[in-house]
Amino acid sequence: MSEHVVVERRGAVQIIRMNRPDKKNAITRAMYKTMADALVAADADDNIRVSVFLGTPGAFSAGNDMQDFLVVATGGEHGGEVGEFLVALASAKKPVLSGVDGLAIGVGTTINLHCDLTFATPASLFRTPFVDLALVPEAGSSLLAPRVMGHQRAFALLAMGEGFTAEMALEAGLIYRVVEAEALEAETLAAAEALAAKPPQALQIARELLKGAPDPVIERIKEEGALFAKQLKSDEAREAFMAFMARKR
Repeated sequence: MSEHVVVERRGAVQIIRMNRPDKKNAITRAMYKTMADALVAADADDNIRVSVFLGTPGAFSAGNDMQDFLVVATGGEHGGEVGEFLVALASAKKPVLSGVDGLAIGVGTTINLHCDLTFATPASLFRTPFVDLALVPEAGSSLLAPRVMGHQRAFALLAMGEGFTAEMALEAGLIYRVVEAEALEAETLAAAEALAAKPPQALQIARELLKGAPDPVIERIKEEGALFAKQLKSDEAREAFMAFMARKR
């Protein structure tokens, strides 16, 4: 369990809230584990019909915790919590929604490729600086983003590292709707509650028909993960991380 993830229930809706605002909801290994467990528990509980990811005002997530990355880049071991979460997300049997305000960096962007509906505020910024850090796309994004956005927009997001505003993300199909900040949680949860009220078996079948089998996505997640781990221990990644941390001081 992580103190930085709050999991709560509102009727048939499970809310998974990243709650580390002092670090802009940068995700630690413990946070990944808690979120993975919540998704697995939702699939096993007939009383939970929808899961919703939320962050805090101004930050959905700034991505992976840099200290965790530095441990690996300097010779430490990379835990399996990230992969466990991504597989749980890709294989979730029930609808998954998200509400984004502010920063959605790295995995803070790619989580939403797995969501059935994403609501975002005008202040949201979606960006994946993987290549800038000498890394590669993750979370199955190299497969999902071209499907959703086409090659060129996916390349701009995942390889060039271009930031997408909420309007750009909407136009690209990365998100469902742009809403004002004060209405974000209410609209996201209203959609979740509307879905939770529908016949669950019919909804599950419709969702499976739309998304297809998760196997190719999970296979791509594992392929990306192996390349990501290899790059993470490379000299160019070590140099990129050290330069990044030096700029933050």
